[in-house]
Amino acid sequence: MSVNSNLVVAEAVELRSEVDEAPPSSKRRQKQPRRPRTTRTTWRKALKKDWRLYTLLILPIVFLLIFRYIPMAGNIIAFRRFRPGGSMFGDEWVGLRYVELFINDPTFWRAFWNTLILGGLTLLIVFPLPIVLALMFNELRSRSFKRVAQSISYLPHFMSIVIVAGMVLQLTALKGSINQAIQFFGGDAIPFMQLAQWFPTIYVGSEIWQTVGWGTILYLAALTTIDPQLYEAARIDGASRWRQIWHVTLPGIRPTMIVLLILNIGTFMAVGFEKILLLYNPLLYPTADVISTYLYRVGIISSNFSYATAIGLFESLIGLALILTANAISRRTVGTSLW
Repeated sequence: MSVNSNLVVAEAVELRSEVDEAPPSSKRRQKQPRRPRTTRTTWRKALKKDWRLYTLLILPIVFLLIFRYIPMAGNIIAFRRFRPGGSMFGDEWVGLRYVELFINDPTFWRAFWNTLILGGLTLLIVFPLPIVLALMFNELRSRSFKRVAQSISYLPHFMSIVIVAGMVLQLTALKGSINQAIQFFGGDAIPFMQLAQWFPTIYVGSEIWQTVGWGTILYLAALTTIDPQLYEAARIDGASRWRQIWHVTLPGIRPTMIVLLILNIGTFMAVGFEKILLLYNPLLYPTADVISTYLYRVGIISSNFSYATAIGLFESLIGLALILTANAISRRTVGTSLW
């Protein structure tokens, strides 16, 4: 009996070992608890949940619809003859007649090249200066002096264009402050606002004075997002202050710089209409007359709305092409873009 019992026990042990060594597929699978399904949030649920926040979009959307998108339907008169008192969308179809007119108009091309020159000077000179000024403010250690300097640089932005134009006209007059300084040093007074070659300098100088301080706000905000540990690591590696600016600060604000550059390129053709209209006169037309002021004279003063619409549509297409090109180049080369 003892021998038989030992055999039974040995067979049971071997069977248990075979069961333990069997592959997992042969074993009975244990039931695992089911994971809770993630409910997908629909726009209706999001609207119902945060409807108070979405109501803040009503006024901006209505504004864009009324003053930006609905007026686009009026571009049809660039291809139709519009007569005051007639149909709002023109009386008859004329095709590309107005396009051919402004292409063959030398006055338009003079305004076109003036727009490119003033826009290019503004982009090359005025755009980098807020970056430089923001870096200078960032290096200041006295907070009180920094606040005073920032406030002084912001003030010209809040002045009306009429006030700025009046100040520029007073400063550049024959008996203005600039000519008084020239005469003090033995020079002759210069009639700045009667000589066309001086207008680009006067315009760009007034843009620098009025917009550079305000343009530093976004860059100063971007500077606060840079990790201070990067500066500590650079100092440990022996980097000077200039090296820290070049290798830490500028790369940190590069996305902001790229976005603002793309936006400025998109408005490249929209050179300041109000300031030029208040500053220029017929003597300055060779260098001061831009597309926007030319459209004002042709469309509003001369009541040639269809011709002005065709020019404005051409200007808008150029601006769209510029911003799309700049965005594509930035996305492929730098990796930062608007969309």
